[in-house]
Amino acid sequence: MSLTDLKRKKPKQVIKTVSVDDFIEDANNYALGKASLLSTASLALPKGLDKKSTKIYRHATFTLTETSISQLDGLAKETKIAKSRLLRILIDEFSRRSTEEQLRVVNKSKKDEA
Repeated sequence: MSLTDLKRKKPKQVIKTVSVDDFIEDANNYALGKASLLSTASLALPKGLDKKSTKIYRHATFTLTETSISQLDGLAKETKIAKSRLLRILIDEFSRRSTEEQLRVVNKSKKDEA
């Protein structure tokens, strides 16, 4: 082994330290489909959620089948949309349907599960 093997090929990437508040704010921006604050190196912006977004979003826990999880993962990768946003879109689409259409979808899903 020669000394040239030990030579660094690329300069080391500088890792920025990020506060917890900035990390959470960036995650909220991701969920809203907004640009990342951390990648633009603009950390001087106000921290935390604005008043509107805190009223819009609440944490929720769901139980999904393995099939549903894999379908959601696939959709998220294919569309490059966050899973939580996809769920909000699907819920909105379902709620806009007539009662008859909703029942048809629910009955179809019951047959598929059986």
